[in-house]
Amino acid sequence: MTEKGTSGFAELAKESSLYPEEKLLKVNSGNKSLQISVPKEVSLQENRVSLTPAAVGILVANGHQIQVEAGAGTHAYFPDTEYSENGAQIIYSKKEAFEADIIVKVEPATMEELAMMKPGTTVFSAIQTGNANTEYFEALNKKKITALGYELLEDKAKGLPIVNAMSELAGSLVIPIAAEYLSSIGGGRGIILGGITGVPPTRVVILGAGTVAEYAARAAIGLGAEVRIFDNEIYKLRRIKHKLGNQAFTSAIDTLALSQSLLSADVVIGALRAEKGKARCVVTEEMVSTMKPGAVILDVSIDQGGCIETSEITSHDLPTFTKYDVIHYCVPNIASRAARTATSALSNILTSVLLKMADNGGINEMIYHYSWFSKGIYGYKGCTTNLEIAKKFNLPFKDLSLLTAARF
Repeated sequence: MTEKGTSGFAELAKESSLYPEEKLLKVNSGNKSLQISVPKEVSLQENRVSLTPAAVGILVANGHQIQVEAGAGTHAYFPDTEYSENGAQIIYSKKEAFEADIIVKVEPATMEELAMMKPGTTVFSAIQTGNANTEYFEALNKKKITALGYELLEDKAKGLPIVNAMSELAGSLVIPIAAEYLSSIGGGRGIILGGITGVPPTRVVILGAGTVAEYAARAAIGLGAEVRIFDNEIYKLRRIKHKLGNQAFTSAIDTLALSQSLLSADVVIGALRAEKGKARCVVTEEMVSTMKPGAVILDVSIDQGGCIETSEITSHDLPTFTKYDVIHYCVPNIASRAARTATSALSNILTSVLLKMADNGGINEMIYHYSWFSKGIYGYKGCTTNLEIAKKFNLPFKDLSLLTAARF
């Protein structure tokens, strides 16, 4: 007689218990809480701030710690109360504002601000190589700061999102500024930017055929001005001519047409970007001396050294100077004239980048996995990782891909 309860199923169960069993492995999501600080800007009458209160609210809702220095958003009409209501901690110490793991600024950090940062800090800001020096980058590397430059940051489509956003804004602003200084009250020739019945239109010469040029040309054409655009990249000239509906004259820079156009120009807009870290000077001092008295030059590319030989960096307090009876406007942070709009545009881009960085586990993982992001890094673990910056300021260069590969 067999024992009660014994069956072939029981034996089979015992046997199967000896087999290896598959088990689900816990997947690390990589999500990391970030400690981000938004200091108050102190450089060159900067009115922008890097993050809006709404962006802070999104970051806080995703588990990140945000601290904002008191008064950081005042000039863009973002009061401290809006930041605190969206979850930010308002801090009143400049030193404390630079003790966070990640510093998000608009202008480059000053030498004093660099001194307050702890080693290994990550800094997001503009670079403005036209106003930088070797000592600045050496101080950055000495503290092994990971530095991301807005002028270098790419997106997945290999565009320059922050540069393009600020260029759209700058292009929209330069024409009203030019109109202001062309007037008799502004010290100019006493003409309107455009034209009226029976009076020849104003002539606007634009150097460069990128985003600044496109938006400036649209505004000038809308007022009735005659627009001439110069660039040595024929594909850019073809593209902008198509976008403007053939309403602008286009030409290569290296021709007599530029010199002849400057003789009759009322407004000259410098909008050429630096190539390989070097600004292109295409308008010489001699050419400026032949321009009309009371004409206006606006060198939008002054933050990278400028493209007009007579250009010198100015500020919002003293935005212009006169040379050869030509008014020069060379403010590097021109977008801060529309601080609230510029802040919103910048904040939209940075918020997306910061959230993605957290999802991937931090700055090192972000650099390793995304080449479009790593293009923005110019300082990493004590090394200069941007070749153009290294050449311009005579600094040792190390390839970022080799530094990140060493993690294994």
